[in-house]
Amino acid sequence: MTKITDFLTPPKILVLGFAAVILIGAFLLTLPFSTEDGVGLSFLNVLFTATSATCVTGLVVVDTGSTFSSFGEIVILLLIQIGGLGFMIVATFFFFLLGKRISLKERLLLREALNQLSMEGIVRLVKRVLIFTGAIELVGAIILSIRFSFDMPIGRAIYFGIFHSISNFNNAGFDLLGGFRSLTPYAEDPTVVLTVCALITLGGIGFIVMNELYEYHDTKRLSVHTKLVLLTSLILTVGGAIIIFIFEYGNDKTLEPLSYLGKGLAALFQSVTARTDGANTLNISDLTQPTLFLTIILMFIGASPGSTGGGIKTTTFATLLGTVFSQIKGKEDVVFFHKRIVFDTIFKALTVTVSGLFLVITMTMLLSITEKGHDFMMYLFEATSAFGTVGLSMGLTPELSPIGRVLIILTMFAGRLGPLTIAFAIAMRRKPDAFRHPKGKIMIG
Repeated sequence: MTKITDFLTPPKILVLGFAAVILIGAFLLTLPFSTEDGVGLSFLNVLFTATSATCVTGLVVVDTGSTFSSFGEIVILLLIQIGGLGFMIVATFFFFLLGKRISLKERLLLREALNQLSMEGIVRLVKRVLIFTGAIELVGAIILSIRFSFDMPIGRAIYFGIFHSISNFNNAGFDLLGGFRSLTPYAEDPTVVLTVCALITLGGIGFIVMNELYEYHDTKRLSVHTKLVLLTSLILTVGGAIIIFIFEYGNDKTLEPLSYLGKGLAALFQSVTARTDGANTLNISDLTQPTLFLTIILMFIGASPGSTGGGIKTTTFATLLGTVFSQIKGKEDVVFFHKRIVFDTIFKALTVTVSGLFLVITMTMLLSITEKGHDFMMYLFEATSAFGTVGLSMGLTPELSPIGRVLIILTMFAGRLGPLTIAFAIAMRRKPDAFRHPKGKIMIG
């Protein structure tokens, strides 16, 4: 007889767990005192908000700062923190507080949640993750609170500092400044821009990378994974900033009115935030077409494995590029830093990318059917932003029809958990092939 524990595999538990967190958050946000007017929002709107917060996306159908009360904002902040860390890590934190032993089943779930290959040292890693998160968010909150205190009362500045630090470290991009402005008032402010960029980057490189960097003083070595994440992230961030600077330099609606320092800061911020955060210092709809398309590419690539961000991930993108270059050079192996990448990893990278492309293309087509009167770029931008759990929008989100909102909810959910996790959760337990078919040859290219 099949046991319930056999049915609830780690991927299924992760999917159901995230769904449960979203539904609980949506219920809390439906309460009248969650909104400023005391009336409350429709269930679809709060479900959209709860999904966006838990999936650390940042797409909003209503303005967060002016719509929700302090209670509602705290609920959203908790959803962001749970979604960024993963509900299993948050649950493990409470296990630590209660002195509860972490079982084998829970270690398997943690391995799945952190995208680890083995369970060795998994509990120690979770403790480090909690410490890293608390320390980074605290430092970010202090810096932002001090800066905001020049523009608002000290109590409000501290609250804003904490909210924006947690939101941006978890790559959510929610803000309280009101009017869908995000961080545009601080486009030329080095303190805010560089602090938020640092929070987004640290949250996006992944906890495994942070842990290796922390231990580097003792180990004096970095894994291929960490080296590849750091190199790819650096190239995408710097390369993206340079290209955006060039594309937008003469745009009188974005960079042109800013000082030289402001131009550099805005280009850097736009490059960093496109990698899954969603806060912005430039009006997205005013960007040139080449910049919008570059942003779509950056959103699709996203952050790194085991991080608070989404997308196909930097290592997936790098693996595919490495495979292409190896084929062009006539080499059989894909090599990074004198290490050969196994074929299983290459196949998984290809599967993740094709699955992501299929999801984005499908949702773009559906949005073009359900949402009338907009440019195709808006549909593609919105679908990619939802899949990459980015939160940037050209202005389509608040205007979405009920069907369009449901489509984006599903896309955000799939993007946060990953298409493969969703597929493994839906599929029956995989069994090894009973036999292998004879080889067949097909023409490629």
